[in-house]
Amino acid sequence: MTATVEAIYEQGKLLLPGPLALPEKARVRVTIECNAEHAAWMKLSEASLLKTWDNDADDVFNELLQK
Repeated sequence: MTATVEAIYEQGKLLLPGPLALPEKARVRVTIECNAEHAAWMKLSEASLLKTWDNDADDVFNELLQK
């Protein structure tokens, strides 16, 4: 089973919104993705993409598409 579940980190524990369909004592793997870090990476990625995507050299291709 693979599932993505949001949780809240509080006092050293991850609090899930409710029970999961897992047997007791099931071993799971947890991947931590912090929203603040994700937002920072997305902002950096966007800036890099805009430098590459939005440049005068690409105007040549736009002109070709209009013909």
